[in-house]
This record gives sequence, structure tokens and C-alpha cells, in this order.
Amino acid sequence: MNSRSRIRTATSRRPFVLMNAAITADGKIATANRAISSFSSARDREHMLELRATVDAVMSGARTVDSGPVNLGPGPARFRRIRLKNGLAEHNLRVIVSGGGSVDPGSEIFKHRFSPILILTTRRASKAARQRLQTVADAVRVCGRHEIDFHAALRWLRGEWGVKRLLCEGGGEVNDALFRAGLVDELHLTVCPKIFGGQEAPTLADGTGFRRLADSPNLQIQSFRRIGNEVFAIFQRRRTGE
Repeated sequence: MNSRSRIRTATSRRPFVLMNAAITADGKIATANRAISSFSSARDREHMLELRATVDAVMSGARTVDSGPVNLGPGPARFRRIRLKNGLAEHNLRVIVSGGGSVDPGSEIFKHRFSPILILTTRRASKAARQRLQTVADAVRVCGRHEIDFHAALRWLRGEWGVKRLLCEGGGEVNDALFRAGLVDELHLTVCPKIFGGQEAPTLADGTGFRRLADSPNLQIQSFRRIGNEVFAIFQRRRTGE
């Protein structure tokens, strides 16, 4: 079985998962105060919208969604036209990960009703918190007791919502959980010429991480190019036996 056949088999019951992030040269995704700020170029932001135009759903963690004017939508009309040419709905589904149900119902994303908003949570979220979120989201799905069971969550997204391609846009703890679950099929990284430093500054994959080198995922470079003063790289997950 060739690598493309293995990818199709692995994602037949779940979405193909892409991850996109801009990182500094020392691997940080934000400064030590964890304030969400744009430190990449306009070309990187355009790349993000280009990726969104290829997927059925965009997913992000609660902290990112609560940070400011984030709506996880497809962007300007020209990107919506690209979606239609790709055979997709004009607007992508939006998925928020909130294990404790802490996402703010007053966040900006809930003020934009152009496409369904789905929330993935766990039994750590109180019944009251889940009920509050049900008033602003189109669906609230409990996936796991203490941590999000992303295998179950992605099967639900595929089976109930028809999500074949899913783009994850962070943050670091969500990324880490997806890596640990072995669910990241393609990683898009923009490396920016900045250094944030600091033990408290979040990295691409925060959270539990891998205790042993043997457990960490193997990636292979698909493409690598410089545009302006940034490097755009695409990695694919290396399957066993490749």
C-alpha cells in the first residue's frame, strides 16, 4: 500500500487534519504574557485564508477565541469564491475546543452567525457551563472525561457534520493533544525572524508533550521556501514503514 492509500485509509472515518501556525525562530507562538498578537507578515495571513478555503471546518482553542476579534471564518469574498470553486460551502464550519467549558459566551465569534459553531468539551465542564454554551453554539459535544478524546471528536465531526478536511489553528495545548493522538496529517509552519524567549512563552506544542523520543511523531518535509523574510514549510506525518 503506498503512502497516499495509507492516508486515505487512516482518514476514512475522520477528517484529514491540517495544522497551521506562525512561529518565531525559537519556536514560540506568543510572548511570555500569552497575549495573542500578529507577528507574521501579510503573506502569512493570506496563506492562512488560502488554507481555510480548502477545508470544511476550522478549529481553535478557547483561549484563542476569547483573545479578541476572532471569527474563524473564510475571510473576504475572494476566498469564499475559491471555496465554491473547490466544491465547498461558501462558509466553513467553526469548531471551538474548551475542555473545561470556559469559553466566554460573549466572545466575538458568537456575534457572527454566518456558519454553525460547534464546541468540543469534556465532563469537566459543569452542567451550567454546558447549558450556557448551548445558548450560543449550534452544538456542544462532550468528548471525554478529563481531556478531549479527539479520536471520538473527529469521528463525530465526520459522521454528523460531514467534515472531510479540518484545519487546526492552535493554540499550543490543542496542537499538543492532536500530536499525541497521532491525528496531525499535515503541518504548515511559517517561521518568522523574531525571538521571544522565556520559559513561559507558549510553543507550537505545549501541554503534556512526549516523554520518550520513540513516541514522538516523525515528519517529512513536503516543501520549503523563502518568501520575503519568512520561511514557509509544509511537513507531512511519516507513516510506519515509510
